[in-house]
Amino acid sequence: MTGGRICLPLLLLLVLFAAIALAQYTPQDNILISCGSSTNVTVEGRVFMADNTPNTLASGGVSASISQPSPNLLYPTLMQQARFFTSNGTYTLKLTPGRHWVRLYFYPFSFTNYDINGSLFSVTANQFVLLSEFQPTSWTTSANPSVFREYSLNVTSGTLVLSFDPAPSSYAFINAFEVVSMPSDLYSDDASLLGQGGDVTTLGLPDSAIQAMYHINVGGVSVSPQNDSTGVWRTWEPDDGYIFAAATGTTGSVPVTEIVYPTTVPEYIAPSTVYASARTMGSSTTINQNFNLTWIFPVDLGYTYFVRMHFCELFLSAINQRVFNIYINNQTADTAVDVIALTAHPDYVMYRDYAVVMSKGSNALWLQIGPAPASTSQYRDAILNGVEILKLNNTGGSLSGLNPAVAITNPDGSPATGTASKSGSSSAAVVAGAAVGGVVAVALLIAGIWLCCCRSKKSAKHPPPAWLPLPLHGNSSETTQSKISTSHKSGTGSYVSSVGSNLGRYFTFAELQDATNNFDECLILGVGGFGKVYKGEIDDGTKVAVKRGNPTSEQGLTEFQTEIELLSKLRHRHLVSLIGYCEENCEMILVYDYMSQGPLRGHLYGTDLPPLSWKQRLEICIGAARGLHYLHTGAAQGIIHRDVKTTNILLDENLVAKVADFGLSKTGPTLEQTHVSTAVKGSFGYLDPEYFRRQQLTEKSDVYSFGVVLMEVLCARPAINPTLPREQVNIAEWALQKQKHGLLETIMDPCLHGSCNPESLQKFGDTAEKCLQDQGIDRPAMGDVLWNLEYALQLQENAGQLNLMDSSTNLVSLMPHAMSPHPVDDASNVTGVSEAHSFGSDDDLEDASASAVFSQLVNPQGR
Repeated sequence: MTGGRICLPLLLLLVLFAAIALAQYTPQDNILISCGSSTNVTVEGRVFMADNTPNTLASGGVSASISQPSPNLLYPTLMQQARFFTSNGTYTLKLTPGRHWVRLYFYPFSFTNYDINGSLFSVTANQFVLLSEFQPTSWTTSANPSVFREYSLNVTSGTLVLSFDPAPSSYAFINAFEVVSMPSDLYSDDASLLGQGGDVTTLGLPDSAIQAMYHINVGGVSVSPQNDSTGVWRTWEPDDGYIFAAATGTTGSVPVTEIVYPTTVPEYIAPSTVYASARTMGSSTTINQNFNLTWIFPVDLGYTYFVRMHFCELFLSAINQRVFNIYINNQTADTAVDVIALTAHPDYVMYRDYAVVMSKGSNALWLQIGPAPASTSQYRDAILNGVEILKLNNTGGSLSGLNPAVAITNPDGSPATGTASKSGSSSAAVVAGAAVGGVVAVALLIAGIWLCCCRSKKSAKHPPPAWLPLPLHGNSSETTQSKISTSHKSGTGSYVSSVGSNLGRYFTFAELQDATNNFDECLILGVGGFGKVYKGEIDDGTKVAVKRGNPTSEQGLTEFQTEIELLSKLRHRHLVSLIGYCEENCEMILVYDYMSQGPLRGHLYGTDLPPLSWKQRLEICIGAARGLHYLHTGAAQGIIHRDVKTTNILLDENLVAKVADFGLSKTGPTLEQTHVSTAVKGSFGYLDPEYFRRQQLTEKSDVYSFGVVLMEVLCARPAINPTLPREQVNIAEWALQKQKHGLLETIMDPCLHGSCNPESLQKFGDTAEKCLQDQGIDRPAMGDVLWNLEYALQLQENAGQLNLMDSSTNLVSLMPHAMSPHPVDDASNVTGVSEAHSFGSDDDLEDASASAVFSQLVNPQGR
């Protein structure tokens, strides 16, 4: 009897150990290599073997080392040696067939005649391209001097060949790598395909290569590989660097001992540390109803992504207490998610898998969670514990993305760095596995409709435009049909619109082919969400910028029509002028004045152009502010640009700034309205957080974006730079923090040091800070921004000689328009402007603009 009593607990203990063994994972292959090393290197209990043994000998290359690696390296003893290849080099490994992690470590350093910036190479693993034209130094900073890449491959042949292929006159290198077996069922082969109503699709993972882009511990701390307690050895990073805007909710955690894995979820799915922390929206029901928790992850276009979201209800105990929706890229991915209802218990883990096709447009993947509007749950709240984002190889067997100089684009698809030459290579629509069939079918259907449209147009002698211009002031009684039927040719063969000069010149497609040398790629000025922009010269010798619509772009007919309608109504010295357009043979082409100095961004960073002086920067900002102020006040309802950024501020030969690209613009609210309700559009890094949360657009949304531009002008760096430390990624947040602590000059462009009047810089910083306020009501009107910038310029010009007088007289003396002889704005065409703002001459328009600003200064209520 006694023996039986002893055996029962022992048996239970054995069962418990067996269960733990099943939950954990022990890899069959665990190959860790220290490249270029002659001895083994131990890192946190893991032994990386030297690559000079028969089993790990590299084919080709030379050993390299550095005696004093960067102190900021995570694993300095592992990274201070490497193997360099001047020609193709390989590592051939014998493996157990199955899926494996392949992890690569790169720490660029100079060695003998190998320059640190001279490395450019490709990496392949069997038939898959992992990296192409990879330049490690473009991914590093002094704070983060190394590069880590993580992949998953299904090795079916039992042999893995890692190949390093340098570009001509360059070299490849690798410091260390891991090849470790992983559970075959860690990532399932099916997921809910976004945009298909939740339908599950098969991804074809057994035949695919995967890049692990992100493992995120939401609401928690970093989890190192040795603490991934599941035998899978992943690194989980906090979500702080990816949470969007100021509405970050609250974080919390429970002891990991409280986390329960159902029998259907193995522990290696994610460590208990990840499930034991979470981010929720907070306790305010009123606030929670007006926003979603949002995370933004930069990714590469042209790929399908596997998105896994981990959930565990840590803080509530009953069904229908917290019910929420999941949104990915502004599309509903899941509705009415109640974690306790789905798991049947609090503290039980679960996850959801989604497939997202990122074929065009923005390369920012947006995840959002928020209260389910139709739910009657006790709390208006949402919860998230972890996120994983994996990239599947494209149909060419590649996982390669672009280097940071051209990697990040804006939500409209335009290159965020102004580098146009490579941006097009990332726009190919690619779907892995069976997802290809569905997307290709849709694409073929659209192409068929488009082709039919083109054939129909070609059959007409003079095809009518597919878009219908809105009646302009003075032409409202004229029908669209009469406008089309009375179109005629000019002496040069162009079609001239019967609606008068308002819409500018109608060009034939042949004329624009001649003007751009048949759209020669060498004449490309840039690439945006609408399409490519070419430099051209029309028949009278005028140099022009020709923006040709891309049929596959997300921007199309609406943006084309908006641009023509708005620019036909607006004429201003600081708005880019529309010369004409072409709508023929399914082409949508816009023709503008050529701005010889290009976008403002190119004069701040990313090019070899000489740096702008502080005075030049102030004058450019003032010009852009004048253009935006005219947009907001020059028409009856005002116009909201909605895409203010440094690539949409163009400079002419005299560095006069002109605001461009009105494809996303919207007419402002009426007197009875406070805002315009509309879907969120704009550019990553410039978006007004209030507009994003509430989808309520106001003129103050432009003011926020312009505040980002001001900081970009001062600091000469992109609005978003994901290669920097987390606190510096978003310039608006980083610069605003520095401004509040009086340290703005510490992050300004080094080219400006010693040349800025301190009072001018302070006024500029104060103005930018006001523009970047989280609430629109706290931001100034654009007229006030303009006045403050003019004041900053005068402070700079006077260089300390300006003595402030009594405010009652100083206001008038400092008014830039009323008192100083600046060039007047072109108001030769004010068709579409309300009677209250219709002026008889250019001078009248400038004076009226000044009066509007002055009245706002005198009357604190403003408009």
